[in-house]
This record gives sequence, structure tokens and C-alpha cells, in this order.
Amino acid sequence: MKFIITSTGDNLKSKFDLRFGRAGWFCLYDSETKTAKFIENNNKDARGGAGTKAVEKIMELGVMRVISGDFGPKAKTLLERLKIQMVMFAESNKSVQDIIDKVKS
Repeated sequence: MKFIITSTGDNLKSKFDLRFGRAGWFCLYDSETKTAKFIENNNKDARGGAGTKAVEKIMELGVMRVISGDFGPKAKTLLERLKIQMVMFAESNKSVQDIIDKVKS
């Protein structure tokens, strides 16, 4: 299964980002191949609609689960309608690798 983890940077040692639409990066992790790919969030500085634009990107990637700290109301509604699972963690001191390890266990 492919899932997205919001990240502050472009590698597994980067800190987990609690923001969904404003996260700097998305880590696309494939649990079958155990590979991670980092995609910059080009909409993080958008004046408005960063969350819904992030959802559009996630749809393009074919992801069915997103791990972040929080989701704005519009993004949350859209993700629910698309049946994309939202997993929330409140652990900003963790790395992306820590989150991957937690999800795998």
C-alpha cells in the first residue's frame, strides 16, 4: 500500500510535519517495495486552498492513506468524500523514519 507522510524535508531523517496542506514535503512510502520518494509541496505557500490542492496531488499519486498532524476542514471533507484514510499523529519531534516504523509495527 502507498501512503503519504507529511515532512519538513526531503529525506527519512527529516522531521514529521504536523501540517497537511502547508507541509514542505510529502513522503510517498510504498509498504510493498519498502521505498520512499519525496515530493515537494508546491502549494505550501498558496494564499488559500493549500489543503485542497494537496488532496489533488494525493489523488494523482493514487494514495489511499495520509499521515499528518492535522487536516483543515476543506481538506478533511474532500479526503472523506474520496475515501482516503486520514491518520493523525501529534508527534512533531519524530522523524519520517520514526513514523514509518510506527506504522509498520
